Amino acid sequence: MKTTLTVLTVAALLLAGCADMKNIGPGAELRGASELGLPAVADPQALSPAADWWTNFGDPQLDRLVAEALAGNPNLRVAAARVNKAQAGVAFARSADWPQVNGELSLNRQKFSSNYIYPAPLGGSVQNIGNLQAGMGWELDFFGKHSGELLAALGQVRAAEAERDAARVLLTSNVVRAYLQWARLLGQREVAERTLTQRQQMLGLVQDRVKAGLDNQLEVRQSETGRADTRTSIAVLNQQIDASRNALAALMGQPRLPDGIAPPKLTQFKPMAIPGELSADWLGRRADIVAARWRVEAARGEVQVARAQFYPNINLAAFVGVQSIGFDNLLKSGSMQWGVGPAIKLPIFEAGRLRANLRGKSADVDSAIESYNATVIDAMRDVSDQSQGVRAVALQQSEQVRALRAAEGAYDIAQQRYKAGLGTYLHVLSAETSVLAQRRQQVDLEVQALLGQVGLAQAMGGGWQPSPEHAVLQSQVNAH
Repeated sequence: MKTTLTVLTVAALLLAGCADMKNIGPGAELRGASELGLPAVADPQALSPAADWWTNFGDPQLDRLVAEALAGNPNLRVAAARVNKAQAGVAFARSADWPQVNGELSLNRQKFSSNYIYPAPLGGSVQNIGNLQAGMGWELDFFGKHSGELLAALGQVRAAEAERDAARVLLTSNVVRAYLQWARLLGQREVAERTLTQRQQMLGLVQDRVKAGLDNQLEVRQSETGRADTRTSIAVLNQQIDASRNALAALMGQPRLPDGIAPPKLTQFKPMAIPGELSADWLGRRADIVAARWRVEAARGEVQVARAQFYPNINLAAFVGVQSIGFDNLLKSGSMQWGVGPAIKLPIFEAGRLRANLRGKSADVDSAIESYNATVIDAMRDVSDQSQGVRAVALQQSEQVRALRAAEGAYDIAQQRYKAGLGTYLHVLSAETSVLAQRRQQVDLEVQALLGQVGLAQAMGGGWQPSPEHAVLQSQVNAH
């Protein structure tokens, strides 16, 4: 038995040398940190937002909404289910390294042919046949098939874990965005309601001037148009507010917002400082980048499996049990049977199927590598865009503050002239129009500034902390 196995192994190794895999393999290369121009830093934590970065806005109600969304969002549960499925794949791959044992019991009543190989009295008779047997099979992994399957499965599960975490980062960012948009719409409606009051006052003054013969119906119609436009704007804002509440509830996995959620106000948010400098360490702090990196490892495992298929498949098989004609003889010692031996299977002519399969798996590696490179480039662009956006909004805010002060100054002058009898109240209301326009812009810019901070926090990784397995894998790319 031992001699037979040795002969088969030697023969398999000799035949393996005939495997033709020339000129087939991945050609793409991962783009490392140095190639991307990312410097190393002494304190990587300083360049990453906190895991609960949204708490820096100082709104306990927002913290509650984020927590409930993380607990109840259906998409996160889908991502978690994908992780569980990938983990099952790892367990399946690991099982291939061990012998597989199964049992069989069959009890049959059979009529034997009189015109076959069985002579009388067995031929032509009806007999009870029993078979009780245990079998074992063990596929020996001399050429890396099982290890390739395990590498692919581990890559899939790590990628699924990182994608689940990326979904969490995206969800928290979207909850904060929806909450800020709700606050923006409320602020816009507040300004619109004050505008409506002003337009009504202006209409009343114009009507009084018409009665006094100082104006004509044209001014009345223009004032009525302005009031109607403002009412339309308020109706649109109310619809958008309801939609923003529904969007926020959907992110939380609920049909409507929970009771007790108060409308947010922009004045309650504190600004949040987010670093914008990139480093080599950042590559491992974006869950989507790490997920793409693990997809490369999974594809490489599939290539290893495809290469192993060129080589012999060696199995050890054994069985032991009892078999008899007549159930009463089944458990007697003479019914014992057993067998053991190796088996070898080698592809000799497969019409190019294995080369085509290897070529396809190699192309999958190239695709995964280029997808990783594209993910990194897109992420770097995202950080750059968010950083530039934050700076641009800050500049706009500084200019808008000056414009608001100027409009408020003109409004104060109009009031003083009115009180001194040098102007009409219509001039006061006209001056207030500029103030209200600047306050609408102020609301928009305040929310844009906060949304920019959210976008930058997400682009910098959203506070995601990689596991040791993720960190070790990414360090290989950083050092590339």
